[in-house]
Amino acid sequence: MNRLKTLTDEYLKLRARLEQGGGAERIKKQHDQGKLTARERVAEILDKDGPWVEIGLLVAWDQYDGQAPAAGVVTGLGRVGGRPVVVVANDATVKAGSWWPETIKKILRAQEIAMRQRIPIIYLVDSAGVNLPYQGGVFPGQYGAARIFYYNSIMRRYLKVPQIAAVMGPCIAGGAYLPALSDVIFMVDGTSFMGLGGPNLVKGATGQVVDAETLGGAATHTAVSAVAHYRAKDDRDCLARIREYVGRLPHAPNSRRTHSAPKRDTKALYALIPVDHRMSYDVRALLECLLDAGRLDEFQPDVAPEMICGHGAIEGRQVAVIANSRGVIKGKKKNEAPRIGGIIYTESAEKVAYFIENADRERVPLLFIQDVSGFMVGTEAEHTGIIRAGARFVEAMATATVPKLVLTVNHASGAGYYAMAGQGFDPDFIVSWPTGRMGVMEGESAIQAVYGADAAKPDNAGAVEAMRADYEHQLDATFAGARGFVDAILTPEETRDRLAFLLEVSAEFTGPHLGAFALPSLS
Repeated sequence: MNRLKTLTDEYLKLRARLEQGGGAERIKKQHDQGKLTARERVAEILDKDGPWVEIGLLVAWDQYDGQAPAAGVVTGLGRVGGRPVVVVANDATVKAGSWWPETIKKILRAQEIAMRQRIPIIYLVDSAGVNLPYQGGVFPGQYGAARIFYYNSIMRRYLKVPQIAAVMGPCIAGGAYLPALSDVIFMVDGTSFMGLGGPNLVKGATGQVVDAETLGGAATHTAVSAVAHYRAKDDRDCLARIREYVGRLPHAPNSRRTHSAPKRDTKALYALIPVDHRMSYDVRALLECLLDAGRLDEFQPDVAPEMICGHGAIEGRQVAVIANSRGVIKGKKKNEAPRIGGIIYTESAEKVAYFIENADRERVPLLFIQDVSGFMVGTEAEHTGIIRAGARFVEAMATATVPKLVLTVNHASGAGYYAMAGQGFDPDFIVSWPTGRMGVMEGESAIQAVYGADAAKPDNAGAVEAMRADYEHQLDATFAGARGFVDAILTPEETRDRLAFLLEVSAEFTGPHLGAFALPSLS
């Protein structure tokens, strides 16, 4: 049984199900209203046959009894007129596009990508507003819905990131500030409504009886209130006009890049990853499937070989690669103990820190290929200064101002996950294969940490087995995807192309890639 193939097939089935949103009946209802669905709108606005990297497809898939596929909002990256853009589209087939707590998380992540990369963001609004039973996770808090409007304002006033909003259905209450804080607003005849309160709320609050079109329809807001700027006859007309609008924004076209195909076909990756996640494999063979001509100009290959550092390219774009080498590495000296690949030692931490600092000076993006079990422990490691070396590794990674991309292949454990540009350090993008396993430690290690020698006692068998099963569940890549710990899960076949596009996107902003965004000098 091929572990990577099995998990990939399971993931593809889940992906296909989530892409159906609220299901066939609700899709038909959307069409009967004369509207396209969120995914149809995204497909219509993006360049045909262009890339699409969906961000957060799995978010909330295993919550709310399956009632919130993709948290009711489609977010991702594609091209419009050849330039990268972020798209946010409410999925009205999922609870009328209402906002769950995780909807906020996804919109904020999409905005942060636009801010970090300084690329246009397009909002396709079709939402009934806050999902009221879950308002406690939507309305208050530092990262509640208010944060969306904060980001809107920062983009407008300081970052100069183009924000284009299309109201293509209801846009009610506080949600109306999202288009209002955008640069331009498009509305669609007959299907758009924008207002701080709908007709029912207006009647209850003021006693006034008014229909939705008169209160906040496309004609009202483009001809009476002047809140909106453009009026379209239907969804397709609206999306075509947005494409035209984005097309005339200043942008230096990307130069064509010549590049060699990888040395190995990406399908070879399925045979490469072992059935047992604890077993070793040839990481250099993996890189031969991803890099142009499979070529890696390795940095200090004879020093700390458990960490691979080197320079290569993906579809003509240069990257500085840092990868964990899985396997047992013989000691250099006769009586020296072998090193275990996937573990970070003092020498390897020092090597990678130096390599990162060089890449930052040279302005070369960093690509971390994660399969890390953590830092080495024990007397020898402590006596050689593993804590200080690890801190230097983390600091070099955290303060590097070049783009950072992460691909989790297998393990992402302990402080090693942090050092290899874990999510808390704001990598530009973090993606995973279906085999990714993200956690403090593996289940067997956790069992030993909690039970020690008592793990084998019959009285503890039930608790030990429950703990093992719980860890397996939480270490699954789809668990991480459901909580937004990774931006996307990729199949091996699509990994190289997606990484190439994400490198293109991250090259849009040549300034420092630090934090969710970097403000220009305000002095």
